[in-house]
Amino acid sequence: MAPSIEAVKNHSEMFPGHISALEKTDPELIEYFDNFAFDHVLAESNMAPRTRLMVQLAAMIAAQAQSEFRVMVGAALAVGVTPVEIKEIVYQAVPYAGMAKTLDFINASNQILTEKGIKLPLPGQSTTTPETRAQAGLAVQKFIVGPERVESLNAGAPADQQHFQQFLAANCFGDHYTRNGIDVPTRELLTFAMLVSLGGCEPQVAGHVTANLRVGNTRAMLIDTLTALLPYIGYPRTLNGLRMVNEGTTP
Repeated sequence: MAPSIEAVKNHSEMFPGHISALEKTDPELIEYFDNFAFDHVLAESNMAPRTRLMVQLAAMIAAQAQSEFRVMVGAALAVGVTPVEIKEIVYQAVPYAGMAKTLDFINASNQILTEKGIKLPLPGQSTTTPETRAQAGLAVQKFIVGPERVESLNAGAPADQQHFQQFLAANCFGDHYTRNGIDVPTRELLTFAMLVSLGGCEPQVAGHVTANLRVGNTRAMLIDTLTALLPYIGYPRTLNGLRMVNEGTTP
């Protein structure tokens, strides 16, 4: 089974001149993987290439797929994802995957951008200060999650756990969601992709299905995201994410 014409075309557009080593060592695998990932999957998705590559990069960080991440950064830049967006995707992963899992991807993105002649550091994207981060974070948290839900979480937290709610507002939302470079709806889509790809985060996935709908992302966009992720994160995590979408949305 040879790669289809459409698979070859799409692969060539994303990776001009790139020949996978697997074509020589594992030709059967690469043939049906390419047909699946670059033909069948793309035929079922209405997602723009830029957005598709962005959610795939987010998923690869969460899945700790550094080799594939390095290859896909080049594809992302080729379809118009900017260096600032690449770095913001990686930064957005810190509160969800943790710095221990994200550090290698920060270093990888720095190496790739430097090799392409892009001077680092890139222009700063932060919009808050140590004095404003908590208030700004709480405001964007209420916008994304809903004021009633945030107030309920804060009021219901035991005294010895109040600091987690404060961290969520000031750090997760105040330090990250308030940044420029990527808008809030796209950040929410990235977060959904990361949580699905991490696995074991179904309650958080469910919460961010609702959050995505609140910021204007549709059920169709969430399904397109899962479709784009399937070849890279596998069926169990994809189908768990799909269950959360089905439970949280109305077709």
